[in-house]
This record gives sequence, structure tokens and C-alpha cells, in this order.
Amino acid sequence: MKRLTRNEIASRVAREIPDGSFVNLGIGLPTLVADYVPHGIEVLLHSENGILNVGPKPPAAEEDWDLVNAGKEPVTLLPGGAYFDSSLSFMMMRGGHLDYSILGAYQISGSGDLANWSMGTNNDLPAVGGAMDLAVGARKIWAIMEHVTKSGAPRIVRTCTLPLTAPRVVTRIFTDLAVIDVTPDGLVVCEIVASLDLARLQEMTEASLSTSNDLKVLTA
Repeated sequence: MKRLTRNEIASRVAREIPDGSFVNLGIGLPTLVADYVPHGIEVLLHSENGILNVGPKPPAAEEDWDLVNAGKEPVTLLPGGAYFDSSLSFMMMRGGHLDYSILGAYQISGSGDLANWSMGTNNDLPAVGGAMDLAVGARKIWAIMEHVTKSGAPRIVRTCTLPLTAPRVVTRIFTDLAVIDVTPDGLVVCEIVASLDLARLQEMTEASLSTSNDLKVLTA
């Protein structure tokens, strides 16, 4: 079984974004998506600290540390891009002006509950931050994460045990093993990596899974 790397997950997500979309990239793994937006389409990437039209990561030694995303990582600005203060940025988030928000997650429930913050254990950020605004303000929420924790525990669970960011908001989950839609009838696997079947994927997933009638192989 060959899992996707973090960069390959980001590449797969980038291919899914429709032309002309306004998209927020959350802290961590989602920021990698900026490096893989396909040529020939226009996607305006938003960072909650106040940037619109974020570009890919700058080359080494060419970083401008006055231009960073919400995770304090250096980024570039594409032509037509803009900076603004946090109040305007949150107005965009809360006002329904974002088509998609791509967020990392610690846990997602079978009904699409999102838990992507902690109480500060293991050096994690002890605050929900702007994720709660993004989770309810964007038109669609995609989660991007490894399928299991470093210890092998499922991240896709029946019921979240971590503090919720927002209930029933995630519509699609991208992991290193599968692409899964959150539907009214439960979790539906749309793509799965080669050499992995549903039974083995279910063993690594606490919430119940079913498969799409058009199940495809997940590639980077």
C-alpha cells in the first residue's frame, strides 16, 4: 500500500478546485495547496491574516518575511493581490465571500463534524483561531489530513472526542489513502489508493464507509 505524501495530497486537492474560485487555505497542510494550483485556471487564495491572491512558496533565500500567511510561513503575492487588516479579512470569511475553505483536522465525524483545534497539549496551538469563522462562513469546507494519527488511531471517527470547531460542516475529506464525500447517507469513498480495498480502509476508519458507484484510484 502506497500512501500519498503530504505534497501529493495537496496536489490532489488543488486539481479539484474549480476555475474562478475564492479559496481560504488553513494553517499547516492546506498551505501546500498553493504550490499546486494548475496552470490555466484562476483561483484566488485567501489567508486569514489579510492576504488575497496568495501565490506559491518563494524559492529558498528569496523569502520576504514581511509577506507571510496565517501560519507565519513566507508566501508570494500574485498580480492583482492585496493586503488588508484582519477585520476586513474576517468580514470576507463571515460574509459568505469564500467558495471553499480547505482546513486541516485532528478529527472528523461521520456526519461531518470538524475538530481541528486542541486544548494546547503536545505543543499544539491552544485556541480555535479563525477556523470557527471559516467553518461556517465558506460555502463548502474540505478537510485535508493524514488518514490516521502517528500512533495509528483513526482521525475519521463516529463521534469527535476533541473540541468541535463546528458541527456538520465538512463536505469532502482528502487523506493520504482516500477521497471521501460526507453525504446525508454517510461517508462515501470516491477514490482510494491502489492496492487498498474498502475492508482495509474501514479498519483504519472508525466511522462507517460505503463506496461510490464510480470508485476511482486515488493518484497524486
